[in-house]
Amino acid sequence: MGVIGQKTILPTVKTAGRITINFAAVEMGKDLCVVVCGGDRPHLGAAALAQCRSSLAETQAMSASVSVLTLLGHKEDRLAAKVAKRLAKSLGANVAVLCGIHVDDIAEREIEAVLRMVDEWCEAYLQSTF
Repeated sequence: MGVIGQKTILPTVKTAGRITINFAAVEMGKDLCVVVCGGDRPHLGAAALAQCRSSLAETQAMSASVSVLTLLGHKEDRLAAKVAKRLAKSLGANVAVLCGIHVDDIAEREIEAVLRMVDEWCEAYLQSTF
């Protein structure tokens, strides 16, 4: 599992085509708070909180329970939950993810680009903690 200290990770910006996503992480002792926002109108659309725990299916594996709050009409809930769960499982930590990305008239390929940028950021963050 990674090591979390008490520091703010400098913001990271990723761009694909017309979409820019901003990432920031604040390490809070053993816990982590992550902000993922961007597009045409960054905002708060969903918040996910993941708590690391032992897997119910595999006794040697880690998993995470995730709770999500979503503002009416927003669709970031699944993305926030995915990021929170991935980081919590990998780090053995409690993780909060605040997410808000809005892109006018977004195309399917652009949604895929957003998901790819988020995955890339998660992987880079995890690599920096091990």
